This record gives sequence, C-alpha cells and structure tokens, in this order.
Amino acid sequence: MGFTKLGLSEETLEGVRAMGYVDPTPIQLRGIPLVLAGRDMIGSAQTGTGKTAAFALPILSKLGAHAPGPRALILEPTRELAAQVDTFFRDYARFTGMKVTVVYGGVGYGRQNDELRAGADVVVATPGRLLDHLEKGTLRLDKVQFLVLDEADRMLDMGFLPDVRRIVERCPRQRHTSLFSATIPPQIETLIQWAMHNPETIEIGARRTPAETVKHVIYPVSDSQKTDLLLELLKRVNYNSVLIFCRTKHGADRVAGLLKRANHAVAVLHSNRTQNEREHALRGFRDGRFEVLVATDIAARGLDIAAVSHVINYDVPQHPEDYIHRIGRTGRAEHTGDAFTIMVAEEASHVYAIERFISQKIPRVKLENFDYTYTALFEESKPGQPQGFPGKVRGVRVHGGYHFGPARRRR
Repeated sequence: MGFTKLGLSEETLEGVRAMGYVDPTPIQLRGIPLVLAGRDMIGSAQTGTGKTAAFALPILSKLGAHAPGPRALILEPTRELAAQVDTFFRDYARFTGMKVTVVYGGVGYGRQNDELRAGADVVVATPGRLLDHLEKGTLRLDKVQFLVLDEADRMLDMGFLPDVRRIVERCPRQRHTSLFSATIPPQIETLIQWAMHNPETIEIGARRTPAETVKHVIYPVSDSQKTDLLLELLKRVNYNSVLIFCRTKHGADRVAGLLKRANHAVAVLHSNRTQNEREHALRGFRDGRFEVLVATDIAARGLDIAAVSHVINYDVPQHPEDYIHRIGRTGRAEHTGDAFTIMVAEEASHVYAIERFISQKIPRVKLENFDYTYTALFEESKPGQPQGFPGKVRGVRVHGGYHFGPARRRR
C-alpha cells in the first residue's frame, strides 16, 4: 500500500513525494490511520523505523491550514533530535502553508521568540527550554490538539519526566497524544496511564543485524590518511553507485568537494540543502548522472534510493542503530551490496558499540599495496576489548585487501 491510500491530505502527500518516499514502513502503515482516526497511540519502536513520519504526516493532514497556535507539540530529549524532527516537519509541511518552530537550549532566545511571535502551528522542543518559554510567557499550550512524547525512554534516562509532566499539565485535556519509546519501563507505563486515553500500542521490532545480502568490513587507518584511503577505495572498487555517509553537514560538503576535485560526479544531501537541491541530488543519483552521493544520516532512513552497490561510512556512526540503517541502503531487493567503514583511533569505541549491538565481529581489512602510516589500531587489542588487528596475519582476500584474523600455528 502506498501513501496515497492512507487518507493523508493532498498537500501532505506533495511533501511526501518531494522527499522521495514511495512505500510506507510498517509503523507508518499502522500508525498513520490511528492518528487520523483520533486514537491515542503508543509506538514501541526503535529510532530509524520511520516513526517521525508516522506521527508527522497525519498531524499535518489533520491540522489542515495555518491557524493561531501552536496546535501540535512534539517533545524530544535532545537538541539534535529536536533539530532533526524539525527538519522533517518542515519538509513534510512544505506545501501546506503551516509554520514549524524548533525550541531548544544552548542557543539564544532571539530567533525562537521571533518565530513564536509570528505564530507556529507546530512546535518541536526539548523540555527545559520549552518550560523557560512557558514561564516567560512567550509560549502558551492552551490550543494544543496533538501532543507527541518522542523517545520517552531517553527522556526518562535523562531525568526529564518531571518536566514532561509539568508540560503535559499545561496542555488541554481534550487532545490526541502519541508516545514513542524503544522500551516501556514501569515509569513510562505510569506516564502512559496518566497522560493518555485508551491508547493503542504498535510494536515494531528493530533489526539488530545487517541483511545477509550486505558484505560489510572495516578499514582502520590513521586520521591523516582517511581521505587518501577513501580516494583509493573508489579507484579500486568496481561500483555502480556509492553512498558515502558523513557525521556532519560540514564534513559532507568537505568530502564532496574533495571528490569533485578528483573528477567524481558527486551530489550532496543534508538538511542545510534547499528542497530543490535535495530533489536535484536524488534524481541525479537515481538516474546515474551522479555516481556518488555524499550525505548525512538524513539519507539513512526513509528515502527511496534503490540499486546502491556500495555504502561507505566515512565517519563511524555514533549510534549502533544508525550503522544498520546506513549499510542497509545497499543489498536491497535481494541484490547484494558492499559496505565499508573507515575507522580512525578515536572512533574505536563506536565500532565496539556497534559490534555489541549486532552481536558479531566486523572483519578488519587492510588495503593491499596502500602505503599505510602506523596507527595503534594495527596492534593487538587490550585484554577485554574486541580485537583490532592481531600481530600476525593470514591472507584472506577481501575486497582487494587482506582480512586480518588470528594467525594459524604450523603443526
């Protein structure tokens, strides 16, 4: 079933099409009709299952057109998540005429005050800064029709539940409430009973292992040779299309510039690009005009990017779930794909976290005939840690390099 059959407004569907979405994820298939029907919803789902669209799209469809508000409030535990959800809401609302504002700490109040005075239909916020605005009188919640408590278990871990309760008390009793949480511990269950009315639960299991159609390996390297290794990989690999992930927007722009200077046909995709620039990048990558797409995690989830032969993590993702979503952009629709992760020493802890999450060791590979600078990653790992490079090797060829595993003793 496509998005067009879920009952969304035509203006919202325009935003969906502009984002490149084609088929709804399981949580979207089940969640969107619930919100449209006015049912409170609990989504037990990991980050990356498409849950933002599961609540954003029906909320925008129900709100209709711009009106005094805010009429929808989305609470997030961190400024990074708030900024990410704000970006998605703005993209989805592009053709609706509605205004979206993000409110979080660590920055000045000026722009937030200006946007709130101008009128916002949707406010995405972290609890602390939202309470500041409520106390200053720069924001009221008496017109909120939709309340979303996102990443509730992380808000619990960060000690935000008392603040969340204070915020919920400021909202009208007659409202639609959605709560999303990877787990439902007792404290969250208590919050559900207090804040929600007869909610329906949707449980979507998160895949914790890479697809069997994806071969994934790690290339340890010194920080000074990171870009050299990336260029060498692109020289040696026989690829159709490559999706390169960077941690930051600035990093994505820098890597894209490097590849352009090396005569690669490159497009860039991140939240600072305009909608027209994003659509141009996606279309060009799909039709083969761009052989390489450099992106932040905005491209790891939800976008319809098929037939990617290779994924390269230029930066190791900081959250294990993101690793699954990134490398899952290749090896789709029963095709095989390759995923390379370039690792420098300071990223080793993130790699270990990924390996614990997926319950498997990711092979380390050393590129043959590449003039490596020494890095401690080539040494025997400390006791109790996952292995980096053992001191001796057996030469198993993997992707044009050598897989370094335990040395075999001669008998």
